[in-house]
Amino acid sequence: MEHNKKLIEQFLDYYWLSSGASKNTLSAYRSDLVLYSKWLEQSPLENASDTSILKYFQHRQIAPSTQARILTCFRVFYQYLLLQGLINANPTAKLHHPKQEQKLPIFLSIKEVEKLLDAPDKKTIFGLRDRAMLELLYSCGLRVSELISLEYRHININDEYIRILGKGNKERLLPMGEMAIEYLSQYEKKARPFLIKKGQTDGYFLSNRGSNMSRQNFFYMIKAYAQKSGISKPLSPHSLRHAFATHLVQQGADLRSVQLMLGHSDIATTQIYTHIQNVQLKSQHGKHHPRG
Repeated sequence: MEHNKKLIEQFLDYYWLSSGASKNTLSAYRSDLVLYSKWLEQSPLENASDTSILKYFQHRQIAPSTQARILTCFRVFYQYLLLQGLINANPTAKLHHPKQEQKLPIFLSIKEVEKLLDAPDKKTIFGLRDRAMLELLYSCGLRVSELISLEYRHININDEYIRILGKGNKERLLPMGEMAIEYLSQYEKKARPFLIKKGQTDGYFLSNRGSNMSRQNFFYMIKAYAQKSGISKPLSPHSLRHAFATHLVQQGADLRSVQLMLGHSDIATTQIYTHIQNVQLKSQHGKHHPRG
């Protein structure tokens, strides 16, 4: 229906200007609204009700996570129509996001982390850089985006801490472990000077082009080292961050301290690591207890 297509594009233009949404978000919203418009057949999008939206979700038979994403799209779309005076009430106002199944991060044991950390060839410039990156990631529980955006001024080896600017421009100071300090020192002396191209640079961990490593390249790097070290678990760029938090909780660290180190704004986000511990304890109980 041409009317619905025009309405969708007007909304996307407005949403992009008002929120600065990414191209991926806009593309996803366009796809969601076009599919819903086709399901409505000749009915204008303005005529949708909470009942028709629920029937649409039932028709699609989609996973709760996908339904939640689409509902978010519908909320902002119908809020736009409300602001434009095209509808009198937002049909999504009384709809609730479906309950999400909590997915636990991939768990790495301490032995698996040690294998991963030992995988880079420390005799090479890039291997020394990679070892320093992995050690720092695991030592401080950084997000990969925080790791690759580090600048030289953020790292204080003498005082054994790093300064991180995390989500929402929230700053935190993190202590570094002995192994991270050792490999950062080696990286600064034996590798980083050879990676600098055409003078000085603020970036700390440098690629072969003398610029900061990209998130994608780091992901490829950690996957390659996982394969080299015989780890078959599907790793994500945040695998060492998850391992950092899980191992702290297992060793008795209080949740509030772990929250501060991870930079979580809500402690509920940090509590997932207690669930990982509980799952592991249950597994061990079932495996080794005579009545497990």
